[in-house]
Amino acid sequence: MTDVPDARLLEEFVRNGSEEAFAALVQRHVALVHSVAMRHTANPQLAEDITQAVFILLARKASGLGRKTVLAGWLYHTARLTAANLQRAEMRRVRREQEAFMQSDLEESPTDALWRELSPQLDGAMASLGTGDRDALVLRYFQNKSMAEVGQCLGLAENTAQKRIGRALEKLRRFFAERGVHSTTAVIAGAISMHSVKAVPEALGKSVTAVALAKGAAASSSTLTLIKGALKVMAWTKAKTAVVAGAVVLLAVGTTTVTVQEIHNHKTYPWQVANANSEVIRNMPPQVGIAPAKYPTRMGGGIVWLNDGRDQSSSKGMGVAQPLERIVSFAYGQSEARTVFLSKVSSNEFDFIANLPSGNEAALQKEIERKFSLTGKRETRDTDVLVLQVRTSGAGGIKAPDARQLKPEPSMRSRAGSFICRNQSLSCLDTFLEGRLKVPVVDQTGLKNQYDIDLKWDESDYQHPNNDALERALSEQLGLELVSTNMPVEILVVR
Repeated sequence: MTDVPDARLLEEFVRNGSEEAFAALVQRHVALVHSVAMRHTANPQLAEDITQAVFILLARKASGLGRKTVLAGWLYHTARLTAANLQRAEMRRVRREQEAFMQSDLEESPTDALWRELSPQLDGAMASLGTGDRDALVLRYFQNKSMAEVGQCLGLAENTAQKRIGRALEKLRRFFAERGVHSTTAVIAGAISMHSVKAVPEALGKSVTAVALAKGAAASSSTLTLIKGALKVMAWTKAKTAVVAGAVVLLAVGTTTVTVQEIHNHKTYPWQVANANSEVIRNMPPQVGIAPAKYPTRMGGGIVWLNDGRDQSSSKGMGVAQPLERIVSFAYGQSEARTVFLSKVSSNEFDFIANLPSGNEAALQKEIERKFSLTGKRETRDTDVLVLQVRTSGAGGIKAPDARQLKPEPSMRSRAGSFICRNQSLSCLDTFLEGRLKVPVVDQTGLKNQYDIDLKWDESDYQHPNNDALERALSEQLGLELVSTNMPVEILVVR
């Protein structure tokens, strides 16, 4: 049945329940579905569960697919939705596994190197396209069909199909460029064609066919959970598409039509500025929000947190071009060194603001849960830590606040090679060291008063931290040392 079109095989399965026709469809498309699942999870077992779930959904929904449905595009889209739903529901952190899975040899080709950058963002880029553009790219580069075959599947002339693919590739190029991956449409097309679909074990196709034909009766509980979640996501996506379609008509002016999605993608807010600062926090109306970074930068544009002196609940803050992990840690008042993520987190940068009269941390936590389905819970766990303790007493870098000031204002600042704090407890130093060394720091110095701290070491650039020099300065100027050990500490676990 290698030459029989998808539509005819699907019709044969719907009309006569032909297991042979369905098996042919599985054999033809299983690699496409499995490759999408692997890109999302980097976990062979989860990828198999997703693959089974997608073909069970096909068996259940086959009778409802319209004649114009491009099956490869439908399967790709369903696989992506199912995998994305699994990522939100499963308590697994897959980022490191995915990076290890995608790591190639040192002597890699330019296309291989590009693919390592494209792969984590590919399915998001494809999701940003319309159905027609997405179907065209799936047929051309995921299944390597000729332009003539693509045109035939889409009901278009060959040259029209070629133009559609060209426009879709340009949209992908712009999507990647906005996220720091720069290349040409031709190179992007080559990378997708070469890497997007991998061969799968023959046994997988047979097992998927058997379970799918039973429409899930023999599926595992995890696969059935995936199916249930995917059906909800598909229903929501369909409803959202209908709303957007209606909105497009309302937004049409003259010959120009602006879609709701385009507005959303380019929407910015008055508080999105190049660098976080206290004036923005004070001057903006009370609100809580998180948005894609307006001025993305690998360095980050900073975080500012204000406290008017009443209590912690009245603190207000904002951040510019921050990774989501840092915003989560910030919202829960926990250092990044004491935060563990069990779910995959977006690699993009975001701006945020929380300047309500009170309750900003709780409000920011709710916004993170609403937008990213992430929640945090504090747990006590054994982990590697650095214990801060006194090595020698009497070092001049720690001293009592200047008594000549009636009410010394608490302050702290750090830059390359310098850390200064005024009229604060030693916790300010603990916080700085944790952020710098990315390891929990436990204070066992016994120093409980308010202090002025002056610390300087040899370092010219934060991008190239000199931690050996910092530790020497701790010893020589503050009389303190860091000792490695393992002990139970409170950790924020984010799922």
